[in-house]
Amino acid sequence: MSEQPEPTPATTAPTAQGTPATASATAPTTLPATAAQTTPDRPWPVRHLSPKIGEYVAKMAPVWVEGQVLNVKHWKHLVFLTLRDTDENMSLKATVPLDEVRAQGLTLEDGARVVIHARPQWWLKNGDLQMVGKEIRGVGLGDLLARIEALKTALAAEGLFDSERKVPLPFLPRCIGLVCATQGDAEHDVVENAQRRWSAATFEIRRVTVQGARAVPETVAALAELDAHPDVDVIVVARGGGSAEDLLPFSDEVLVRAAADVTTPLVSAIGHEKDSPLLDLVADYRASTPTDAAKRIVPDAQQEARFLAGSRELAAAALTQRLEREATTVNHLRSRPVLAHPLRMLDPHRHRLAALHRASGVALVASMSELSTTTRELAASLRALSPQSTLDRGYAAVRTADGTVVRDADAVQPGQELSIRVARGEFTAVAGAKP
Repeated sequence: MSEQPEPTPATTAPTAQGTPATASATAPTTLPATAAQTTPDRPWPVRHLSPKIGEYVAKMAPVWVEGQVLNVKHWKHLVFLTLRDTDENMSLKATVPLDEVRAQGLTLEDGARVVIHARPQWWLKNGDLQMVGKEIRGVGLGDLLARIEALKTALAAEGLFDSERKVPLPFLPRCIGLVCATQGDAEHDVVENAQRRWSAATFEIRRVTVQGARAVPETVAALAELDAHPDVDVIVVARGGGSAEDLLPFSDEVLVRAAADVTTPLVSAIGHEKDSPLLDLVADYRASTPTDAAKRIVPDAQQEARFLAGSRELAAAALTQRLEREATTVNHLRSRPVLAHPLRMLDPHRHRLAALHRASGVALVASMSELSTTTRELAASLRALSPQSTLDRGYAAVRTADGTVVRDADAVQPGQELSIRVARGEFTAVAGAKP
């Protein structure tokens, strides 16, 4: 690395004129005394504000801070690096003495996790905040695995791994979303084996970094993009195995929660049997390898064809047996006398019906004769009681003009017109004088 001067910290910052100045340099008397007193007409210049920030930062105590190492550079007796928090995608610049790194026996590479005891320091010239470290410790795999176990317990208590949350995979997806490495065999294993089983299988592939600092944010972004895709019916996250250190991103809390929020059925095909990443637990289906995932997400066309052929044969055999059984039943029924000569069953009913017909005729004649005699008797009685019979014997019915029957001779006045009805007709008469 080429020689370059170290950044000037706030405690030795040169002024604009090139002379040294401490962080507590006194501002010109014409400037506002406090930040609250600044206005657009009376602002603080940068040379005045930067030392004040340095004073504030210098009051902070040293702190132990953990992060993932990125951008490692050596210069003279210092190691420059960036500490990154993969969960929140934040980072801080830091320096560590080279002797301290060597004393701890650390090999600082991108992706390693460390803990640094450092104090924040403000660089006046470029307005940069940097953590100046004095001690450094490496975070071992055991510590990381212990943290993963603790996270696993916490997420399980939240219900993220419950079987009730898991949804079944579609039988035949329209499109398969695949999240895989930019280089590697996982993509080939999934695509090749899926299309070998179902030649019409289509893919939406998102290639990401599957280990290191960029693995989590890139994978989360790919999941969100595929989950929002209208044609993607299932998503596969495939890696194809690796060491426990390489698989740490797939147990990251941010990635696990992002996978839990995905509404599209999710398949985890990380391919590590011994140490199952937390992504396997939150996914709807865990595949042991990318090849296993390919076999799970699409059906085997040849196997389905054989199944359909077998089903057709079974259906045809069942139908043939049913028809034969029904034909036997029909023949057995047809051989019965009642079906061979169906009219015989009507003979007893025919005879009984004829007898009933004859009996009903005799009963009807007898009933009519009896009713005729009764009718004649009633007619004779009616005629005997009828007024007509009385008229036939020579009597007459006398009525006044208003129809009143005359029963008393005193009720008739001489000269009154009367109507007289006899046996055969009716005539009028005028009443004469009473004798």
